Amino acid sequence: MGNFLLKRIIATIPVMIIVAIIVFTLIRLVPGDPAAVIAGNMATNEDIARIRTELGLDRSFLTQLGIWGKGLIMGDLGQSFFFKKDVVGLIGERLEPTMALAFLTIVITVLVAVPLGTLAAWRHGGWLDRALMGFSVLGFSIPVFVLGYLLVYFFSLKLDWFPVQGYKPFANGVGPWLHHLLLPAFTLSIVYVALIARVTRASVAEALTEDYVRTARAKGLPESRVLIKHALANAAVPIITVIGIGIALLIGGVVVTESVFSIPGLGTLTVDAVLARDFPVIQGVILFFAFLYVMVNLLVDVSYLILDPRIRY
Repeated sequence: MGNFLLKRIIATIPVMIIVAIIVFTLIRLVPGDPAAVIAGNMATNEDIARIRTELGLDRSFLTQLGIWGKGLIMGDLGQSFFFKKDVVGLIGERLEPTMALAFLTIVITVLVAVPLGTLAAWRHGGWLDRALMGFSVLGFSIPVFVLGYLLVYFFSLKLDWFPVQGYKPFANGVGPWLHHLLLPAFTLSIVYVALIARVTRASVAEALTEDYVRTARAKGLPESRVLIKHALANAAVPIITVIGIGIALLIGGVVVTESVFSIPGLGTLTVDAVLARDFPVIQGVILFFAFLYVMVNLLVDVSYLILDPRIRY
């Protein structure tokens, strides 16, 4: 396993280089001049030209790429045009709310989706199975921002159970942290519960038709043990795969959810940077998300080796 991990980690280097070049190129193809945004509506052409020189935007594309790439090797993502801070520092400041939201969303999703999908497979064709299929269609159909505003209206404005917006750091206590984060995490988890529960149902239902399940039942094992130890355990690989895909998809969902609930995380930072044409921040955040995506895929591959000894790379 050590050689496998080393090879995969080394393989991420060219992937990240390609992602960095593509991100750097695409951002500069997007319409909009950061210097004009910073200068304001009343600025003259001379003011805009001066700001472009200060930001280094008057240099050639390859020169800018080379300067940014050199800094990237040294762990420097540059300085924000708009916030006037190091991008690494900005990401560090906004990291906790995003990671907390993603973590709580995944926990809620797994705790709800896996048992729900397993029970639906066990009662295949029953009311729970049909309800799950209907919920899956509904969960995929409603956009996250629409669901977020609906939940805010009912649970925050009408019932006053949760705050409308904002975030409390974990250092302030678990209670305030959960109170501010539960509603956005629940909003974001609904889509992934629908996805993971449906895949779990299909995988477990297939496993329940295998010979080893019939043998386990013939031995007189309790149904709960047959369902969990034999069916669910052997269906774990596709379930872990879709959980990994769900974590990767959280990137887009976090941006929308943080905007709806005004959570000061990386999603909100990305939106602010895009509106301000803050190239260094956009590049840094996208590169960071790409790195997380690669790491999640690596962890999923490692989990295959643990869950199914027959898998070898």
